[in-house]
Amino acid sequence: MNRVVHFEIQADDMDRAQKFYEAVFGWTFKVMGEEYGGYRVISTGPGPDEMAKGVKMEDVGINGDLMKRNGTAPADGACPNAYTCIIGVDNIDMYMERIEAAGGKPQTDKMDVPNIGQLRYYKDTEGNIFGILQPAPMPTK
Repeated sequence: MNRVVHFEIQADDMDRAQKFYEAVFGWTFKVMGEEYGGYRVISTGPGPDEMAKGVKMEDVGINGDLMKRNGTAPADGACPNAYTCIIGVDNIDMYMERIEAAGGKPQTDKMDVPNIGQLRYYKDTEGNIFGILQPAPMPTK
């Protein structure tokens, strides 16, 4: 099966964007040289390459890059016009506070998605739309 294996976040101000994602989610960044267009590699946690080191499949996620924006950001209140990343969180209310304290702007109300969990969309400091999802508890048998 073909799976999403990488993401890119576009930014007008890469330092500001990096600070936002570090403050909210604790992601780490590695600045690449200009030969890579100034990309910053983002680590959200163990990637697929770390399974050989004994990391369990359920702990593996995808990592990405932060890159300089080449076009215009979406307008406020606009629907996403590209793939939208939704980040799993363990406490949606706590992350809502973190996002807003770091400069993120709500795009929707928090909503219950039946049998999925609680979901809310935001804009980051660069105008990119992303979601946060607190998964619903697994049913007990």
